[in-house]
Amino acid sequence: MKPVNLKGILYLIPTTLGESNPHDVLPQTVKRAIEFIDCYIVENEKTARRFIKSIYPEKVQSSLIISSLNKHTEVSEHNEMIQPCLQGVNVGLMSEAGCPGVADPGAAIVKLAHEKGIQVVPLVGPSSILLAMMGSGMNGQSFAFNGYLPIDKSDKKSALKNFEKLSFDKNQSQIFIETPYRNNKLLEDFLQTLQPNTHLCIAADITLPTEYIKTMKVSEWKKATIDLHNRPTIFIIHKSY
Repeated sequence: MKPVNLKGILYLIPTTLGESNPHDVLPQTVKRAIEFIDCYIVENEKTARRFIKSIYPEKVQSSLIISSLNKHTEVSEHNEMIQPCLQGVNVGLMSEAGCPGVADPGAAIVKLAHEKGIQVVPLVGPSSILLAMMGSGMNGQSFAFNGYLPIDKSDKKSALKNFEKLSFDKNQSQIFIETPYRNNKLLEDFLQTLQPNTHLCIAADITLPTEYIKTMKVSEWKKATIDLHNRPTIFIIHKSY
């Protein structure tokens, strides 16, 4: 009788959203997973190793097998990364910050795992998108994460107008992110493009000591002063309510 070929599990391991104590924002299940997992798929090997050490200092770094998954990774490499699972080895997938698979290249690995019949286990951790939504006071029954707006000024203005109309028509909160060094420019675009009564939530440095979450009308933001340069930020807009 042939032995059963048991597959390993793909664990989706959340990380901190910045330089914060991981034990303040991550449950013990994350530490327990890192204790027994030696094979990882990560965005950045250096920061991943540092994170693993902060969670479980006893982990022998030389025992780790780490594959890098980022914008330079070829799709053809994904099968090789997931191969250990097919050989019965548990694998941990980590994002550079927050939850893997959400606004993160790790989604491609998760999709492949499902196609190959590999069990996927997401672990609890901080999602800046959901935490911002929770703290915004906007419609948590209907919201959409839209990622990045177009870079071209005309295209960006048109997209913002369309998303604002969508919020009005469907009573749906619209969520955006931007590369941190462009945050101030995006805020300027919001204030120049959106209607005065449209609500805008700015959620910066979530879970960090400098956390800032505030929702006001566009007309009120025009009177405020805030510097978002290089601060991880979530922007949410919603129709006047």
